Amino acid sequence: MISVFDIFKISIGPSSSHTVGPMKAGKQFVDTLQEKGLLHKVTRLVVDVYGSLSLTGKGHHTDIAIILGLSGYLPDTVDIDAIPGIIRDVNTMHRLFIEEGQREIQFPVAECMRFHNEFLPLHENGMSITAFCDGKIVHFQTYYSIGGGFIVTEENFGKNLEAEVDIPFPFYSARNLLAHCQNNCLSISAVMMKNETARHGRENVEQNMAKIWETMRNAINRGMNTEGILPGPLK
Repeated sequence: MISVFDIFKISIGPSSSHTVGPMKAGKQFVDTLQEKGLLHKVTRLVVDVYGSLSLTGKGHHTDIAIILGLSGYLPDTVDIDAIPGIIRDVNTMHRLFIEEGQREIQFPVAECMRFHNEFLPLHENGMSITAFCDGKIVHFQTYYSIGGGFIVTEENFGKNLEAEVDIPFPFYSARNLLAHCQNNCLSISAVMMKNETARHGRENVEQNMAKIWETMRNAINRGMNTEGILPGPLK
């Protein structure tokens, strides 16, 4: 079952599938290189973006999101004010700065971020990342951004990889949920709180929900008090 924290995520925009997902894919790829002991060998990274990710990529900042992910940032913790500087440095120096700037990898964006109109076979939002060591491929992975910020690798597509946690009121439809409410004299919010508490503990649930609300309020204040024209053709 999906948790409320799978639905309400703190992240950057404008799109969960075209921004958050690709950013997480980039971060996961670099993490995998580290886990396999390959990162120190990598001299160049190349990203191929396909289908819907490619067709609307620039408008949804897919390219920026991938660069941020490859640089080691996550959607819920990246400093929004620092993003322009991070992207400027990559575009100017043609390098990715990984491990808090301790490692540099060749990444001339015009050559290493490639957008393709064709679609990969499993999903419309596909992307592949290739790591090279002096021209030799040392690691390759294809990711699909399947919506809501969720990503899956090609080999795991269609598989349920999450271990289910025992919760008191499991449901997979609105009918199931309402039946739990009626049979146990509970409101929808009470059922959800009991399920989330079983997953995360009451204190963590309250802290995480408070953090989400604080982030929403900060976003509203930021929008109300920031001057300037948003990017794009609409003025």
